[in-house]
Amino acid sequence: MKIFNLLLGVVLATVVTSCTLEKTDYEAELSEVATDEYVFEQAFLLTSNGYQISVEVLNGTFYKGYNEIHLFITDENNETVQNATVTFLPIRLDANEDAYSCPHAYEVGYQADNQYYLGYAVFDEVSNTNATWEFYLTVTIANETFTLQHGVTVASQPNLNLNMTSFTGNNGVQYYIALIAPVSPGVSENELIAGIYQYNEPQVPIGNFPDPTQFSFSEVQGATLLLDPRMPEPSMGNHSSPNNEDLTQGSDGLYYGVVNYTMTGNWTLNFIFQNEGGAVIKGTEVPTDFTPGITGEKSELHIDILF
Repeated sequence: MKIFNLLLGVVLATVVTSCTLEKTDYEAELSEVATDEYVFEQAFLLTSNGYQISVEVLNGTFYKGYNEIHLFITDENNETVQNATVTFLPIRLDANEDAYSCPHAYEVGYQADNQYYLGYAVFDEVSNTNATWEFYLTVTIANETFTLQHGVTVASQPNLNLNMTSFTGNNGVQYYIALIAPVSPGVSENELIAGIYQYNEPQVPIGNFPDPTQFSFSEVQGATLLLDPRMPEPSMGNHSSPNNEDLTQGSDGLYYGVVNYTMTGNWTLNFIFQNEGGAVIKGTEVPTDFTPGITGEKSELHIDILF
């Protein structure tokens, strides 16, 4: 009996140690990709007509998903140019020279408090050997207009809390949902922020390339994103959590809700996307059954995250 108890103690100690090590490694892995620090760094610098345009993004890297973009424009005296008119168009060209874009702010507005022009791009594809992304900027200062072009590399997003999805609604419209926050969630109720965008079919014939009328996107107005977070792993039984709040649009055009993560691990954000009139455009209800040992069902519209 003493030998049995001793062996049992060794086994339990080994299991506990193993779990502890796995958890420690897991947290270390997450800390490499999830950070609360927003450090905008220069991605590239352009010079034209006596002006410099510094383009900054988070960590100096463009990622698949939502990217906030800051443009600093200075003149020959290194003075900030505050009254420029700036348009921004990201274009992706594939091996067949077919061109398409992604959700973006075409007109980039000046932010006086921060002294930069603020824009965004929601890249839906990473760069590869068969397709490249190009930025087209048009700048007008004191009735002088000049156009700049610069290639950029779009990397995979290592932080799944900033994941995205794109889909065609049952109305035939192409939509995009990109997670913006939380960057590093906690085991608690977290404010969930997302951008929801749609592609606008061209209404006029094609003009000179790159013609912005052929690559038009806009924020979806007045929609509701019903939220049902689940842990789909077989060991978790596809359980949900209390006190979640559906996402509705804020005054800045983004969508805000609350997601309650009750533990770390793999979560699926199941959505039902409703238009302004309450009609379902995409998404299905997830059964509420607790299903241990079985991979949980997901809505046809969902985003997987990990923290």
